[in-house]
Amino acid sequence: MGEFVRLEVADAVATLRLDRPKMNALDAAMQDEIRAAAIEAAERDDVRAVVVYGGERAFAAGADIKEMQAMSYSDMVVRSGALQSSFTAVAQIPKPVVAAVTGYALGGGLELALCADTRVVADDAKLGQPEILLGIIPGAGGTQRLSRLVGPSRAKDIIFTGRFVDADEALALGLADAVVPAVDVYDTAHAWASQFAEGPALALRAAKEAIDHGLDADLGTGLEIERLQFAALFGTEDRAAGMASFVENGPGKARFHGR
Repeated sequence: MGEFVRLEVADAVATLRLDRPKMNALDAAMQDEIRAAAIEAAERDDVRAVVVYGGERAFAAGADIKEMQAMSYSDMVVRSGALQSSFTAVAQIPKPVVAAVTGYALGGGLELALCADTRVVADDAKLGQPEILLGIIPGAGGTQRLSRLVGPSRAKDIIFTGRFVDADEALALGLADAVVPAVDVYDTAHAWASQFAEGPALALRAAKEAIDHGLDADLGTGLEIERLQFAALFGTEDRAAGMASFVENGPGKARFHGR
């Protein structure tokens, strides 16, 4: 348990809960706690899926600007690696991850949400990368993950202008995957995660790794990544159970144990 980030686990779903009043400003200490919580979620066998949630008021309104204002170039050369690695730890959780976005997801807050596999967004939420208005650019993955998600032209518009994107536009762009009333955001995200609580953990991990690593490679390399992951699953108990269940009982009735 960190001071501002908690990992709460129930029924195989972990909630990575940001809790730094008032708006979850992501200072260095909080970044380090996010990394630690993400690593714990990745390693725990009793966690099959993860919800990243900032509470009812805001997902995260961005970096702690007062802290950043005091930093020099040499300070940020050192800190920027730790900043990126804290968010990358979330992206590399080998399990389904959903961001439950309420209020504001700006700057580092949006960059954190981009590390999830899917995003449930409140209908009154505001998303954006306003770093340009501070004379800087996104530094925790925004220029890369946003471009890969919505395309380079749309990402450039959002980053160049620093404008806020509302929920309806986020849905149209593919930046949000579901838009619901704010009171329903966490429950909707948790329901999405819960469907994997008894799923084939190794197959889900393989699918995530094949997609994520394949997108960073040419098609031929991506296909080879897929082939190796596919073949490896034939050594798992879940594959044997899944196919036996299909033959005997039809689709969708297998019981998996994550082995």
